[in-house]
Amino acid sequence: MTAMSPVTIDEPKAPEQPRVSRSGTWHLSWHGIRTVAQLELRQRVRSTRWIVALVVWFVVVGGLTLLLSGVLSDAMLGSGNSGPLMFGAVVFLVLGLGLLVTPTLTSTAVNGDRNAGTLATLQVTLLSPAEIALGKLAAAWLAACAFLVLSIPFLVVALFMGDTPPLAVVRVVVIVALLLAAVCGIGLGFSALVSRTAGSTVLTFITVAALVLLTPMLFGLTFSSLDEEQTVQVWGPVDGSTIGEDMQCEFSTQVQTVVHTERTWWLLGINPFVVVADGAGTGPIVDDDYGTSADPLGAIRDGIRGLRSPDRVDNQCYYDQDSLPARAQAGDQTPIWPWGLAANLALGAAGFVVAVRRLAIPSRKLARGTRVA
Repeated sequence: MTAMSPVTIDEPKAPEQPRVSRSGTWHLSWHGIRTVAQLELRQRVRSTRWIVALVVWFVVVGGLTLLLSGVLSDAMLGSGNSGPLMFGAVVFLVLGLGLLVTPTLTSTAVNGDRNAGTLATLQVTLLSPAEIALGKLAAAWLAACAFLVLSIPFLVVALFMGDTPPLAVVRVVVIVALLLAAVCGIGLGFSALVSRTAGSTVLTFITVAALVLLTPMLFGLTFSSLDEEQTVQVWGPVDGSTIGEDMQCEFSTQVQTVVHTERTWWLLGINPFVVVADGAGTGPIVDDDYGTSADPLGAIRDGIRGLRSPDRVDNQCYYDQDSLPARAQAGDQTPIWPWGLAANLALGAAGFVVAVRRLAIPSRKLARGTRVA
């Protein structure tokens, strides 16, 4: 008998699946950013606290605006200049409340998801770290803009009180929106850098407080160290000249104390309130009875520009304000807000870069006790 050898039948091979390579760290696509942003926004919309926060914001801003309108109308005693005061007060109110609310929108965006065990689900997908970070940043910024949009009616009400250019509302809304984006970026960076949500929230608030409160404090503390004795030109009245419209003036030289604020003006230039005031595009309206500006935004703008280029001619002819020396020493009137806004956006961009680097996998080093999945 002949031995029969077993016949082997080759099983059909499964077709090779094409390999899908993971995107690079900084790869960006509209689909990836939109996916992450939609996930973040859906979580906020489904939360009852989000609806309550919007309602409380609208009521608080509306109530404070109503109170301000009554107080300012009584204070101006019918002089007709309450419009610019009202507009400036509402702008500062909206900006101040926005700087208080916005840090909470991104200061827990990364470490909160990591502690809940949902961040790793996004990291193992084809989404790049830049798409995850930018999607979270976009969602937080849109949420902050929702509060800003609810404030627009009150800005319009202040606009209709008069003496404020209509374009000022558009300029204020755009600049405030960009400042809120910068705060969102700062909070996102701290949320990726710090493992505890409480720590990242506190650090974000401290950074915002430093921009708002610490900058004018430092400017005031350094003010006394900037004075120097030097010879200046004085445009003053001639000895024996009658004070009044016919007062005669002449040049003289005197040794006076000059404060060189052009060295430290930038401390105020990066302040968010100064950025908004300088970029609002309003003009100082002078009250004839008191000789003071009724526009706080215009007064801040002129003040900060004066600090950047202080006069080198002391004009002491108060009845001759339109004299040649006064016009010649008008100072540098170029806008400051682009520089200050760029500084704030640079801080937000730095926070975004930190978040992208911390979201990259595999992670080289994690804090002790950090949850991965």
